[in-house]
Amino acid sequence: MIKIIISASRRTDIPTYYSEWFFNRIKKGYVCVRNPINIHRISKIPLSPDVVDGIVFWTKNPIPMMNRLHELSDYMYCFQFTVNSYGMDVEKNIPSKGGVIIPAFRELSRRIGSERVIWRYDPILLTPKYDIAYHTHYFNKMAEMLSGYTEKCIISFVDSYRNTEGSVKRLSLLPLGAQEMLELAERFAEIADKNHLKLESCAEKIDLEQFGIAHGHCIDSGLFERLLGQRLDLKKDTNQRKECGCAASIDIGMYSTCQNGCRYCYANRSINIVLKNTAAHDPLSPLISGNIQPDDDVITREVKSCRQRQLNFFDIK
Repeated sequence: MIKIIISASRRTDIPTYYSEWFFNRIKKGYVCVRNPINIHRISKIPLSPDVVDGIVFWTKNPIPMMNRLHELSDYMYCFQFTVNSYGMDVEKNIPSKGGVIIPAFRELSRRIGSERVIWRYDPILLTPKYDIAYHTHYFNKMAEMLSGYTEKCIISFVDSYRNTEGSVKRLSLLPLGAQEMLELAERFAEIADKNHLKLESCAEKIDLEQFGIAHGHCIDSGLFERLLGQRLDLKKDTNQRKECGCAASIDIGMYSTCQNGCRYCYANRSINIVLKNTAAHDPLSPLISGNIQPDDDVITREVKSCRQRQLNFFDIK
C-alpha cells in the first residue's frame, strides 16, 4: 500500500504545457504513467482527494492553470516556482521575468498564500556573462520583488549530465567549485535575510549551514502537515539522490516532454524526442504522451492517505 503525495512534476512542466490534461485527469480520478525504464509497464494512479494528501507543482510559468485553481479546492497543493535570472540563451522559451513571470508569481501568492509558493533559484551556473557579480545583482533584485510573496527560496548548483553536455558547453561554463559556491551562498544569505526569506539548498553535498542555509526538502512533509493540520506518515524518498531530503512521492510526469528549452535540463534527452512526444500529446489520454497500447501492461497502484492524526498546539513548529 503506497501513501501518496503527487509530484507534478520533476520530469516536465505540467502547469505550463499540460494543465488541460492535468485537470482532465483530476476529473477522471486517475492518471497513468509509463515506467521510464520499461515503457510498456504503466502505473495507474488514483487521484481521489481521499488518497492524495498533497500535490507539488514544479513550474516556471503557472499562468495556463491559474484561472482553474478553483478546481483543486478539494486538494492541498503548493508550487515549486523557478525564477532564474538567465536570458533566452539559457532558458529559451521562458517569457520575460520582470514583465510576465514575477507578476504571475505575485498573483499566485495572493491567491493561495505565500507559504504555498516556494521560490527556486536553480540551478546556478557560471559563465563569463553569468558570473558571481551578475547572480548577486539579480538575485537581490528578484528577492526584493518577491519579498512578502514567498517565505522560502531554494538554491542549487548546476550538475553535469551526459545529455546536457553539448548544450551547456556552448555557454562556456566557468569552474563552479567549493570556493565559488561558498561565496555565492554567503552573498545570497545576506540578501535573503534582508528580504525575510528562509534560504535552503537542494540536494547539495556542500554544507552551507555556516550561512544559515539548511539542506532543504522540496517535497516537504512538514509543510503539508502544517497546511493540513495533521501528521503524515511519510518517509524519505529513496528513489532520489542520497543528498535529496524530499519526502516520498509519486511523479506523474514524463521525461522528454518539457518545451521550456533550458540548456541545463537533465529531463530531456534531445529536442527531436521532445518534439515527437509533444506531438503525441492528447489532453484526453490518461498518459501525458500517446495512448495505452494493446501490448502495454497496466497495473493499478494501491494507495491510501498517509494522514495520521490532528496536530495539536504543541505539534506546531
